[in-house]
Amino acid sequence: MTDDDFTHYARSACTLLGLNLNAADHAAVAAHLARNAQIAQVLGAVALSAADEPAEIYRPAPFVQPTPQAT
Repeated sequence: MTDDDFTHYARSACTLLGLNLNAADHAAVAAHLARNAQIAQVLGAVALSAADEPAEIYRPAPFVQPTPQAT
């Protein structure tokens, strides 16, 4: 994609979302989209296996105080 494509996409998305941005803001959004596309291309070119996936963050279940049994 070219810079013009990203600018057109940013303007179209803002129109659909009802956002009224000035030209400088449209240019900033388009620059971020272009940078993210470059990052995605680099990451997409790397062959990853399931072992490369980061582990989930451990979140223990909340501690529940046991209810005493009536005897």
